[in-house]
Amino acid sequence: MTINVVERIDERVKVRHLLVSVSDKSGLEEFVPRLVRLNPELRVFSTGGTFAHLAKVLGAAAAGRLIQVSDYTGQPETQGGLVKTLDFKIYLGLLTETYNEAHQSDLSRTGSVPIDLVVVNLYPFRQTIAKAGVTLEEARGNIDIGGPCMIRAAAKNFIRVAAVVDPADYASIASELEANAGATGLALRFRLAQKAFAHTAAYDRAIADYLGGVSAGDVSACYRR
Repeated sequence: MTINVVERIDERVKVRHLLVSVSDKSGLEEFVPRLVRLNPELRVFSTGGTFAHLAKVLGAAAAGRLIQVSDYTGQPETQGGLVKTLDFKIYLGLLTETYNEAHQSDLSRTGSVPIDLVVVNLYPFRQTIAKAGVTLEEARGNIDIGGPCMIRAAAKNFIRVAAVVDPADYASIASELEANAGATGLALRFRLAQKAFAHTAAYDRAIADYLGGVSAGDVSACYRR
């Protein structure tokens, strides 16, 4: 595999395309409308329950702006909603580099767009395993797959994408965007990337620790065969 070396980036990236897919929806009712007010042409991609929540939050402003990820990708949500965002158009948008001609050609060829800001938080695995009497299957069902993938892709590409994992950061991010004509700065994107990788690392550590404490007998007893 050839590793691409990036030499040129933009200090500030205007937020034109936003991807929101969250388990914890708190704070979206203030955060997303602030972003819309900053850029009336903002397009918001979302999934499932998050899409329904944002449709209520945005009201009439959702028309032509709020887009189901499945409508964008052309692929329906599958496996009971387990597969929603694992699509090449999403990852082309997350990983694209502004001054990479091959990347830009891929976007054009596939009808994809660069995603500038990603808001994702994960299935509540740690909260689930903290409950009394939780089963292995309940724990397994709360292992997020698509969320960590999007977070890691966005955080890796901090040279142009902002990865937001904590609702507590919404207000400060919106304020910085308001102070900079709706654009993220490199320092903000890098700071968010640091937090994003720490977040996914802690999430994976919790899963590994939990599964490490489960015996083969526990697994066998959990399922019918």
